[in-house]
Amino acid sequence: MNITIREIQLKDIPHLVDYWTKSDKEHLINMGVDLSKLPKEEEFKGMLESQISQPYTQKQNYALIVLADNSPIGHVNINEIDFGNSAKMHLHLWDKSNRKSGIGTQMIQLALPLFFENFQLKQLICEPYAKNDAPNKTLEKVGFQFVKKYTSVPGSINFEQEVNQWQLIKNN
Repeated sequence: MNITIREIQLKDIPHLVDYWTKSDKEHLINMGVDLSKLPKEEEFKGMLESQISQPYTQKQNYALIVLADNSPIGHVNINEIDFGNSAKMHLHLWDKSNRKSGIGTQMIQLALPLFFENFQLKQLICEPYAKNDAPNKTLEKVGFQFVKKYTSVPGSINFEQEVNQWQLIKNN
């Protein structure tokens, strides 16, 4: 399987919206999602459309689409972007058959240079739900350093939870 990534395009929006609105509820909860906080489909579409058209210096969200043999299978994104400094990273494989297969490692390795270069980042932070083993293992494997475990509401669609904070600092 050939794994590649590219910037989100308008044609990708239905895939992302479906992932968030049609995924198995148990999968979303296992990632720390508060189902009552998920935006409606139209809100998701509007946010993604505006993200595509903004210059890097103004983006607060940025997604890369993960492709397996040229078919979209997931996304890796950053938000809370402080251009020239830091951002928070998130990774999602849309179909469970692709999870725990090594694709997560590949998608992060492909995405990191683009995140650091396009946003002139000094560091990336990732704060997965502490009970979600897959992303925690993947982050360590690709070189993120564990910072701390703490209780937080890590994003606008999450419930309060224990998260593991991981950090990757750019090597100059």
